[in-house]
Amino acid sequence: MQPQTPLTRDLVLIGGGHTHALVLRRWGMAPLPGARLTLINPGPTAPYSGMLPGHIAGHYTRQELEIDLVRLARFAGARLITAHANGIDPQAGRITTDDGREIGYDLASIDIGITARMSQLPGFADHAIPAKPLDTYAVAWRDFLDRLDAGKVSAQVAVIGAGVAGVELSMAMAHAMRTRGADPRVTLIERGPGLSGVPPRAEARLRRALDANGVTLMTGAQVRRVTESSVELAEGAPVPAAFTVGAAGAFAHDWLAQTPLPLEDGFIRVDRCLRVEGHDTLFAVGDCAHMTHTPRPKAGVFAVRAAPVLYQNLRGTLTGRRLRPFRPQGDYLKLISLGGKSAMAEKWGRPVAGPLLWHWKDRIDRGFMEKFRQLPRMTAPAQPAPLAVPGAEDDADAGKPLCAGCGAKVGAERLAGVLSALPAPGRADVLSRPGDDAAVLDMGGGRRQVITTDHLRAFTEDPWLMARIAAVHALGDIWAMGAAPQAALASVTLPRMSGPLQSRTMAEIMTAAADVFTAEGAEIVGGHSTMGAEMVLGFTVTGLCDGAPITIAGARPGDALILTRPIGSGTLLAADMAGAADGRHIAALLVQMAQPQGTAARQLTGAHAMTDVTGFGLAGHLWAIARASGVGAEIDLDAVPFYDGALEMAAAGHRSTLYPDNAAAAPVAGATGPRAALLHDPQTAGGLLAAVAAEDAPGVLAALHTGGVPAVRIGTVTEGPPHLRCAG
Repeated sequence: MQPQTPLTRDLVLIGGGHTHALVLRRWGMAPLPGARLTLINPGPTAPYSGMLPGHIAGHYTRQELEIDLVRLARFAGARLITAHANGIDPQAGRITTDDGREIGYDLASIDIGITARMSQLPGFADHAIPAKPLDTYAVAWRDFLDRLDAGKVSAQVAVIGAGVAGVELSMAMAHAMRTRGADPRVTLIERGPGLSGVPPRAEARLRRALDANGVTLMTGAQVRRVTESSVELAEGAPVPAAFTVGAAGAFAHDWLAQTPLPLEDGFIRVDRCLRVEGHDTLFAVGDCAHMTHTPRPKAGVFAVRAAPVLYQNLRGTLTGRRLRPFRPQGDYLKLISLGGKSAMAEKWGRPVAGPLLWHWKDRIDRGFMEKFRQLPRMTAPAQPAPLAVPGAEDDADAGKPLCAGCGAKVGAERLAGVLSALPAPGRADVLSRPGDDAAVLDMGGGRRQVITTDHLRAFTEDPWLMARIAAVHALGDIWAMGAAPQAALASVTLPRMSGPLQSRTMAEIMTAAADVFTAEGAEIVGGHSTMGAEMVLGFTVTGLCDGAPITIAGARPGDALILTRPIGSGTLLAADMAGAADGRHIAALLVQMAQPQGTAARQLTGAHAMTDVTGFGLAGHLWAIARASGVGAEIDLDAVPFYDGALEMAAAGHRSTLYPDNAAAAPVAGATGPRAALLHDPQTAGGLLAAVAAEDAPGVLAALHTGGVPAVRIGTVTEGPPHLRCAG
């Protein structure tokens, strides 16, 4: 066996801009052994600026516009932290985020773009949208169009700033409204005498295009204030506007001014090698950087051209090699959208326009995005030879990657067979038997202590997020038995890494876990750590009950079955491993899994029976209730909630490693199709499944909804013998 290369250096990319996206792609094709890569970005996707006007005009969907950073990060072997960076300390090598995290680094690069937010203009923050960040503007525009379609707003739009961005967006918005049957009134406001940053011959062409799109150009107009319904000028009548966009120049993000970094008008000063002046372990690229040796306009073409240089220089810094200077071109081809499927090309002051140029631009833009949609297939490591011949009962999918989380558990029937051979407890104060979800101990005086343990193979490279999910998952049995969390012991296996990385990683894990346990009234009192081949996190947790805990044995015919959380996490995580899942769905899933369920548990203390839905799937855990209670269960398959994207991935054939065992152990009569398959999907940090008296169910559901728990009734307990079937 080849020895595992220890992780020794932390490389952090702040922002998912075009340069960093291309670096991630290159990194996935040729990673640097020993370097741990992290990407910090506010969301799971990054919009491509070249296609934004086309998206606003309605030529591209939102999905076509966005780079899936979740999928790209997995390809690159990087962890993705979905948060806004809001501070950096280059002396301490530490980045802070808006969710309170501190991320250590040995080498970092900043590619956070710019904003068009005009914070000094009265009323702008409350009544206008900056054209950048692009994703914020795109979301606001789609919402405006929905309200326009519903007749709730007028088709009056104002754009502040008549540079290339303002010109493109004003025509794109006019086109989009016109195709929806509206009569648009778009006003482009510029304080200068003409279009900003555009050569004379190109300006003449663009003015004609504005006229053709019905856009009114106002020059020499100084904006004084933005209101809910207009843009007020220093002179003249207000410009009516139900939607106002700011495109008047590029502004640096405010938080940079609070750092010790060298700035030029708010932008980070970098040298010829894209390294921040005076900071050998920090780089900056894209629109947020100011190239002191050769200043250039803020344009995506320079960000794209900088990617191979940044990639080489990051590797060079980490390996002690010479850095390469970045030499941007003097002029570049500008392709400007003209509202409909027409575009203007301009270089060296010479413009030409027409539909063919739009199709050329479209091919260029789609080609760029295709780099991230069709990621290179990397050659899998060769299997050793010879191999033992598989047995007749071996899983046909044994060659597939093993799932993480609860998808890696041993099957229920196999586990039950082993546990049944263990002797029954001989102590009077041990009230449970092997195979129960948790141990129950008699503490005297009517009190009971519940003890459970759970461990998870990591399915995200983010130790902080994985620790939160593992803590929520371990608490599941405590909550399901109606106990109050008391104490926790941590068990942490880290991949092989250097001492400094061990300290950083353990700090993230323990901080995140402590946040979860403390909020639920428990304390971490100790634990154990070790090094291994991969990250595995687990917790042993105790809880206290005044009286008998809730078990799986009390369900009664007629009870309503209530589920507090969607299912489908195992299928989504398996699809994510295969590079097939939508990153937005994965990011939303991980956020949901990291949310504690103490509120739900407290609303379900009157349940006749309860369990948490984890590795054996919804059907498997419901089957456990049915067998222990001597009842049947009828599932309303249409009522079962699924995580976004789970049905699509199940229909495409994605299954978790544990799925075959789960399906065999808990068959459901009358269940077919993708929805039925998801009944056997192993869940991690899954919801609580409770059998509640039918007459109490409406009130319980109302209380859960008031507490923000998306609980639903999914079926009914029926007369025995034990069985599972779908309604209808």
